Amino acid sequence: MHIDVHSSSHSSHQIPRIKQEKRIMATTPEWIMIGGEGPESYNQHSSYQRALLEAAKEKMNEAISAKLSLDLISGGRFSVADFGCASGPNTFVAVQNIIDAVEDKYRKETGENPGEKVEFQVLFNDFTTNDFNTLFQALPPGRRYYSAGVPGSFFGRVLPKHSFHIGVINYAFHFTSKIPKGITDRDSPLWNRDLHCTGFNAVVKKAYLDQYSADTKTLLDARAEELVPGGLMLLFGSCLRDGVKMSETSKGIVMDFIGASLKDLAQQGVIDQDKVDSFSTPLYVAEEGELRQIIKENGKFTIEAFEDIIHPNGEFPLDPKILAVSFRASYGAFLSAYFGVETMIKAFELVEVKAREEISRIQNAKPGMQYLIVLRKN
Repeated sequence: MHIDVHSSSHSSHQIPRIKQEKRIMATTPEWIMIGGEGPESYNQHSSYQRALLEAAKEKMNEAISAKLSLDLISGGRFSVADFGCASGPNTFVAVQNIIDAVEDKYRKETGENPGEKVEFQVLFNDFTTNDFNTLFQALPPGRRYYSAGVPGSFFGRVLPKHSFHIGVINYAFHFTSKIPKGITDRDSPLWNRDLHCTGFNAVVKKAYLDQYSADTKTLLDARAEELVPGGLMLLFGSCLRDGVKMSETSKGIVMDFIGASLKDLAQQGVIDQDKVDSFSTPLYVAEEGELRQIIKENGKFTIEAFEDIIHPNGEFPLDPKILAVSFRASYGAFLSAYFGVETMIKAFELVEVKAREEISRIQNAKPGMQYLIVLRKN
């Protein structure tokens, strides 16, 4: 479920595991990454996210060292859960960084080798349609943990109470469980002509924010039940700086290119205009202040850290081809479920052209914010 933006995951015409459905979906398709290990796969295009994990590693280590109690390991078992794990490889980096930090804290405080005292378990969660085959085939051979898959939407409970000690959500904390009501209805005052919540229509923004707030409350409530008392949730991802609109950022501009490309294809008669008009994405990239408020109002967690991480690769790669390939890796399967694979391929060919023509617009976009949020269960 990771949304990546550099070489995120999935570029040629060999696209495995995508259903070629050309009917309008009655419900919102599940957002999954393009599976397998081919040139278009999420596995091959997720270096941008991985760079954030590495850039935030020191801050994460500090948070675990300061906020995690070793009393949680009293039973000799320590569980880490990745919600929205996708098909790799970033989930392996994330969970290994966490295990390394826990082991380091254990050595410093006890003077003992954790390998002899603690057994680690990693729970990998994502939709049932996620490519778990590729995920488990790619498990690191020298890993120091036992692994298990946990299929299901992370907007609800997927684990028994008190199942894990540290949870992580990496580039998946911007999803909604569904498109807000009225957004895709041309007869509704909430109808959104755009592919996503651009931020320029106040009524549309409120509908998305309300949906996102409700879904995030449900997500946090579920994690609070599953997390052991005193456990931590680590959130890696991107948000908007307060007052910045989505379509003023690089990511928002490229999403506008995707929407414009679909409209071009409708004008060419490749797809039906009504189908384009009824399409939207279950994403809401919140402002920093909105995120803080939603978490605070939920009341189940305390914000122990909200770090602004300087991304080593900058806000975005500025190569039009890489941009198109990266977004195709993350957005391609979702578009394919709605419009069909061939339309998706044509759309991203147009996205590359538009990115090339308007590269200066991307270069001059307002910066977003990459974050590490550390939450401790109350």
